Amino acid sequence: MKLTEEQKKDIKNQQSQKFTTKRVVSPDLENILFEALPILDHGFIRVIDYMGDDTSIVQAARVSYGKGTKKVNTDSGLIKYLMRHWHSTPFEMCEIKYHIKLPIFIARQWIRHRTANVNEYSARYSILDKEFYLPSKENLAAQSTNNRQGRGEVITGEQAKEVLDLLKGDAERTYDNYEIMLNERYDGSIIDEKKSGLARELARMNLTLNTYTQWYWKTDLLNLMNFLRLRADHHAQYEIRAYADVMLDTLKRWVPITYEAFMDYRVGGTEVSSKGKAVIKKLIKGENISIDDTDLSKREWNELMIAFNLKDKLI
Repeated sequence: MKLTEEQKKDIKNQQSQKFTTKRVVSPDLENILFEALPILDHGFIRVIDYMGDDTSIVQAARVSYGKGTKKVNTDSGLIKYLMRHWHSTPFEMCEIKYHIKLPIFIARQWIRHRTANVNEYSARYSILDKEFYLPSKENLAAQSTNNRQGRGEVITGEQAKEVLDLLKGDAERTYDNYEIMLNERYDGSIIDEKKSGLARELARMNLTLNTYTQWYWKTDLLNLMNFLRLRADHHAQYEIRAYADVMLDTLKRWVPITYEAFMDYRVGGTEVSSKGKAVIKKLIKGENISIDDTDLSKREWNELMIAFNLKDKLI
């Protein structure tokens, strides 16, 4: 990830600002406020602003004022109770705003989470940067043979080189044509003074989906955790998971008690159906039970066995 000198100056100026506030702050998150955290080859995430911390959740749950005389362990117990019983409203009282630079194809997957306020870089108004995402060799994988939206074995050798050359060549060629249609280079210089450039809102349609875009993304804590539960999961596409992993660290810095409860009950926990619960009860009692004794499908059975590390019972 490369930042321009102007971007570096802007970030330095933002970080140098000091304000006195009566609001709660999270010291760990303050330490990385405005900092560009690198992701993929040209992407980044920056925490721009936030509101609230763990005590804000507790206050909302108790509908009280100030921290009072409650101890941290009491607050922790309440937050765990809220998380465990899906009492979600108090988590909505905290909000966070990110500045994110990401490939367009990941942005289109990301925007399916319709629970945030988003303001994206306008390619109708401005010219997109000449930056494209190219997977690293270890992430260049073939299509999975048993999962239509998953990856299989890593592609190597000449085929890997061929694919990377195609990705890079197509991105550069379409961007060159983008500049020709605009009659303007990304640095603002005019290509041919005698020609009129095509409207930016039309020229942009020629760009490849690995071109980078940027946006401001603001959401509340509850919806951030819902996003991370799905996108930080190992089933998620690597590229969006890379962003989610960095955001998990910002969550930990911002609301450490909530982060701990989230990792315990949402990320590390397992949801079990009533039929699955009946199977686990019998296994705990030492009863011999097979899939034929249940109404579970093969997929449900195997997911249940994997969740409880009973791999010897997989079928």
